[in-house]
Amino acid sequence: MYPQLIIEALKKVKYPGTEKNLVEMDMVEDNIRIEGNKVSFSLLFEKPNDPFIRSIVKAAETAIITYVSSDVDIKGNISVATRQTVCREPDKLLPGVKNIIAVASGKGGVGKSTIATNLAVSLAGMGYKTGLLDADIFGPSQPKMFRIEDARPYLERIGDRDLIRPPEKYGVKLLSIGFFVNKNDAVLWRGAMACNALKQLIREGNWGDLDFLLIDLPPGTSDIHLTMLQTLSITGAVIVTTPQEVALADARKGISMFLNEKMNVPVLGLIENMAWFTPVELPESQYFLFGKEGGKRLSEELDIPLLGQIPIVQSICESGDNGVPVALDPDTITGAAFRALAENVVERVEWHRKHIFC
Repeated sequence: MYPQLIIEALKKVKYPGTEKNLVEMDMVEDNIRIEGNKVSFSLLFEKPNDPFIRSIVKAAETAIITYVSSDVDIKGNISVATRQTVCREPDKLLPGVKNIIAVASGKGGVGKSTIATNLAVSLAGMGYKTGLLDADIFGPSQPKMFRIEDARPYLERIGDRDLIRPPEKYGVKLLSIGFFVNKNDAVLWRGAMACNALKQLIREGNWGDLDFLLIDLPPGTSDIHLTMLQTLSITGAVIVTTPQEVALADARKGISMFLNEKMNVPVLGLIENMAWFTPVELPESQYFLFGKEGGKRLSEELDIPLLGQIPIVQSICESGDNGVPVALDPDTITGAAFRALAENVVERVEWHRKHIFC
């Protein structure tokens, strides 16, 4: 087997939306390695969040198996790089935080905060040092979902700075504007004031060393999102949607925001919440109240991983109201679903760091 055979096979793979193949676009790095039947090499992309990375890698694997030999060991051996390698240094504001994950949705009411809560609890349960920043300034819900609405964070002296000590529960450090305002009063702030408050929670929070800091963003696309993306070095975003078309339409806009070249934030995957309804008395039954597998279809359409499908179960709703997340018990059906979601998020973060970031 010769490298030229690999090159000829890759000439069969065209970059979507163009008539040029991978070789013509100089995307095949000159590092083809052949060891027996094992073939490995790198593909070069212009930007780390190119939406076609996964589909092109799959097409390249198929082309080699089809036009070279079905015995070629190629699956998983194609790495991805950018023409200018992207090195995501530790965030200057939060040097002790390894990964910052934005949890977003295109519209409200899809259960984004519930997902963020249980994802954080699951990560903590897996042994990761985890924090959660409630960035929904006008509708903070995390204090209630953790049952610490009456918590009042205090300042502690760290070096020459006074920092806010985040309350900690279920192994998760948490900060929210909800700790500093009356829970029954509306937050009547202009956008600039809300953004400044959010920056203060970021800059003056004593987050310490964390493996993951999740950011529960408000729904839609707004000043808050721009402030967050411009203030922090976001590792990646997860998008929450329900299966119904109106939610999927807004999810597309959310994905577009992160993939915008000015934002350049990788979308780690899509989460389909309220995927089906399962009544307590019929645990094996599934009723598709909001449509069936809409999130799965969107993930396939945009070639973005589907990280998980979370059902509507009465215990999830009750746990949110009672402040006892279902993810605390990974042995239940719902707890296991969130544990699987957390494992998929970790896997996607590691994949991006291995294949895209140095």
